Amino acid sequence: MSIVVTGAAGFIGSGMISFFNKNYPGKEIIAVDDFSRKDKNINLEGKNIKEFVNRESFIGESRNVFDDVELIVHLGARTDTTEMNVEIFNKLNLNYSKNVWKIAVNNDIPLIYASSAATYGAGELGYEDDESIIPKLKPLNPYGESKNDFDKWVLEQNRKPPFWAGLKFFNVFGPNEYHKGRMASVVFHAYNQIKKTGKMNLFRSHHPDFKDGEQIRDFIYVKDVFKVIDFLQSNQDTVNSGIYNLGTAKARTFLDLTNSVFYALGKKARIGFIDTPLDIRDKYQYYTEANMDKLRKEGYISGFYSLEKGVIEYVQEYLMKGEYY
Repeated sequence: MSIVVTGAAGFIGSGMISFFNKNYPGKEIIAVDDFSRKDKNINLEGKNIKEFVNRESFIGESRNVFDDVELIVHLGARTDTTEMNVEIFNKLNLNYSKNVWKIAVNNDIPLIYASSAATYGAGELGYEDDESIIPKLKPLNPYGESKNDFDKWVLEQNRKPPFWAGLKFFNVFGPNEYHKGRMASVVFHAYNQIKKTGKMNLFRSHHPDFKDGEQIRDFIYVKDVFKVIDFLQSNQDTVNSGIYNLGTAKARTFLDLTNSVFYALGKKARIGFIDTPLDIRDKYQYYTEANMDKLRKEGYISGFYSLEKGVIEYVQEYLMKGEYY
């Protein structure tokens, strides 16, 4: 039996494949992506993959291709929060995801897909994964809008896969994000800036309720993302289909995160502040924290990496060694 992973060459997708290889060595992996970037394809080196399928070709595959597919993990998306071209998100996030959903429905395949905490906007309605509030959410950028638009579309569908789950990823960090540039995690940027200059500049607060560096996010280590996806696919007979938050329920400041990077490097913290870039200043989330009660009630009892533990492992076992997961 096979598992399809879209966004296979990306940060989370490539790590998900590694997780499946390590924990389910008998499962064959079908990797779906555009595979046009060599820097991303490095993420897949050494992994056991049955077939590489171009993302456009995947949508047009004939029905019999899916006969032995037992799960689709849809992680492919345009994730640039600074991109303002709505049509790009309509194509790559909203409409592509609709096609993946239809494949799952038409072929009776369980589907787990990536939504985003960006759907919550400034958090006016809180951070509870209550599906009744999804139509009322006001994301701050086209990326968040595309993710929320798909969530809304999903909830309107009468035909659904035998099991499905949308996961609102909060601030994910961890190995295999070398290619992400500006959109890489703050841990990644802090590591590189500290190595180069000995200090780290964080965004200054432009909100009266938050001091510089005390903007708060729910940071989740990518290996916890893999564990939750594994829990869902392993327990789909008892877990309710739906849209779930995926964070730690313990928001931390950017100062906490940056201090953890300095600690992992064995260096004394030197932190400065710069203005938040104008192109994202009015779309900046100052506080996010996942309410994880819904997933807990479905039986997910495992703990999450603490921020410190996740940062230390990421820095010392991957970034310092140039390793991939």
